[in-house]
Order: sequence, then structure tokens, then C-alpha cells
Amino acid sequence: MFGRKFAEISCAAMLILATPSVAAAESLRDSLRNAYEYSGLLVQNRALLRAADEKVADAVAALRPVISWSSKFSHSYSDAANGDSLITRLNANWLLYDFGRSNLQTEALKESVLATRQSLVLIEQNVLLRAVQGHMNYRRSVEFVSLRSANVELIEQELRAAEDRFDVGEVTRTDVALAEARLASARASLAGAQGDLAKAAAEYHAVVGRKPDDLVTPSSLPELPVDVSAAIATARAHHPELKRVQHEVAAAELAVKAAQLAYRPRLEAGAGVSNLDLDGEVSRSLSLTVSGPLYSGGAIASASRAAIAQRDAMRARLHVAGLEAEQTVRNSFVVLEVARATGGATDRQIEAASVAFRGVREEASLGARTTLDVLNAEQELLDARVSRISTRIDEQIASYSLLAAMGRLTATELNLGVKTYDPAEYYNLVKSAPRTKSKQGAALDRVLRGLAGN
Repeated sequence: MFGRKFAEISCAAMLILATPSVAAAESLRDSLRNAYEYSGLLVQNRALLRAADEKVADAVAALRPVISWSSKFSHSYSDAANGDSLITRLNANWLLYDFGRSNLQTEALKESVLATRQSLVLIEQNVLLRAVQGHMNYRRSVEFVSLRSANVELIEQELRAAEDRFDVGEVTRTDVALAEARLASARASLAGAQGDLAKAAAEYHAVVGRKPDDLVTPSSLPELPVDVSAAIATARAHHPELKRVQHEVAAAELAVKAAQLAYRPRLEAGAGVSNLDLDGEVSRSLSLTVSGPLYSGGAIASASRAAIAQRDAMRARLHVAGLEAEQTVRNSFVVLEVARATGGATDRQIEAASVAFRGVREEASLGARTTLDVLNAEQELLDARVSRISTRIDEQIASYSLLAAMGRLTATELNLGVKTYDPAEYYNLVKSAPRTKSKQGAALDRVLRGLAGN
């Protein structure tokens, strides 16, 4: 009687542990799209990029005539006479020539814009990678809770069977106590898994902007290079951090050239119109001014040396960034290979643990095995299934981490099907420093209203 009941419990355990997760409705691709569209971090850094664009516009505007006006009314008191005066001035100043220093500074700002664009790409990669981790870790937690719940149900049945067998004297009180202890441990593990699930759900919500609902584990991996050398070559050509530093090096070199021209004179033109009194007398003037430093107390020389030091630092940073990119690719490749190898090993572990569990079950039904033997065999099978879930999740995360290390984890590269942010659109509207009341200024206003709507 008890042998047949034990066999029924063991078969139920096998069915519980072998039951796959319910098919989910929301894919990893959906999570990535939502993260891209929701991310406040991307919105923040897009605004910072637009601020960098405006610095170019400001530099361009500085090369144009600057027209200003002023008006001053005064009333004088004296013993001889009292009088009023109203002086109105209209002035225009225009930098004509400075040996190209202003142009070099403008070009340096353009390189800074390009560097900021690459910073935005880097932020995008970080957002999408965090979304991958959030999605996959939530799936891990869901499957862990499912396994732990099944484990609790199984041990509850094992405990009831042990109690029945104890009542008829087939086992000792020790067998019952072992089953009770294992049940308490299983319930504690379930509580921990449920806590991890709650944290994973909160992380997913923070990254994607919505609560997780029936997420699915991808059935395949993204397309990856066949070896680490190809991955490194891709990273050196495409990684946004390397590109960012390359543009910063170019900006630093232009800054050195501009600093070395600080000793050169400047040629400026000026024009002015003013009335000198209330009677309407008008004064007009034209001027050409040549100016330049004679002595600066060493400030100009110091600024030049600082620019050279900054350029050297950027060059060294470029070298370091290349090494870091290569190391990150190698590390990601190793993690991926380990996950693949571990997955194969856990598959074999599950097969062996399943055979062992069935054997121990049969032997226990004949009285050749104890309750502890059955519980241990079941635990071995559970641990193997837990390991397989983790390695499958780790392999997915490692794959996308490798894409990020190569600079390929972007909405465009992944073909997510979302409207991507065009960093050139705003720049092309402001690079010529348009006036507010102009056709281009009106187009810029429409773009700004659209951004405000987002």
C-alpha cells in the first residue's frame, strides 16, 4: 500500500519539476522598445546634447556684427543753470580678423558636439543593457518561484507519506523529522525567491516604465561574432566611448592651436550713431581697432601650456580607452563561453539526476531506501534545474553584454522598430545661429514644442 502511494507521489514530483513555464506574452524586444521610449536618462542627455549644439551657434554668432543701443536721460543742477539732456546711441562692432583663432575655437566646439553625441549613444547602450538584465532577471525569478513552489508541494506530500508510514511502524520518528526539516527549508527558500521576484519586478518597472506582465525568455541569441578577434575589431571601430574620446582628442588639438594664437592681434570695425542733446544734434562715427596683448603676467603662456597638457591627457585617455574596450570584449566573450559550457554541463546533470531520482524512488518503494535518500535525490534534481535556469538566463545577458562591449547595442542596430532620436536634426537647425524671427527660427520652435511634448 505505502509502496504504491510512494510511487504515485514520486511520479507527481517528476511531473511538477518537468513542467515548463507558461508561455509569456511580452518579449525581450518589447521590453527594449519600452525602455528606449521611457528612459528619462536618455531625455536628459538629449537635452545636454542640444545645449552643446547651442555652444556652436553661440560661437558662430560671435563672428557676426553685434549691434546694440542705449539711451540716457539726465538732469543737471548748478548755480549757473539747470538743464536736461537725452543721449541715444546706436553702436555696431564686428570682429574682422584674428588670425583664425575664433574659427579654431568654433571647430573645437563642433568636435565637442560629436563627442557628446557618442556619449548619448553610450547612455543608450547602458539603458538597453539594463533593460535586458531587468527582463531576464525577472524571468529568472519567476522560474525560481515556480520551482520552489513545486518543491514545497512535493515535500509536503513526502511529509504526509512519512507520517502515514510512521503510524504503521514502517519508518522511525527520525524520518518524519527529516521531512519536516526539509519542508521548513523549502518554505524558507520559497520566501527568499518570492522576495527576489518582488525586487526584480521593481527593477524592471524602474527601467522599462511599466510593471512586468508575462515576460518570455528569448528562444534564440542575437547574432554574434564567431571569435574574440572579430569582436575586438568591431569594438575598436564602433564603440561609442572610443569615438567620444577620439573627438575629444581632436577638440583638444584645435584648442592648442587656438591658444597659441592668443598673442596675435585682433582687427575690429566699429560704427556708431548718437544724438548729443535734446536739440537733435547727431554724431556719427566709424572706427577700425587693432588690439593685442603686450603683457599678461604669464596668463597666456599658462593657458597655452594647459591646453597642451589637456591634449596629451586626451591622447593618453584614447590609448587607455582602447585597452579597456578590448578587455571588456574579452571578459564578455569569456562569460558567454562559460555560460554556454555550463549550460551543456547542467543539461547532463539534469539527465543524471533524473535517472538517480527514479532509481531511488523505486528502491524506496521496495524498502531499500530511506525518506532521506528520496529527499536528497529530489534536491539534487531541483538544484540541477535551478542551475539550468540560471545558465540559460546568464547566456542571454552575456550575449547582449558582448553586443554592448562591441558598441552594437543600440535601437538602430537591434532594429527595434521605434522612432529613434536624430541628433543631427536640432544641430542642423541651430548651427548657423538663426534669429528667433526667421523661417529657420520658426522651424526650430516647432522642433522644441515637439520635444516639450515628449
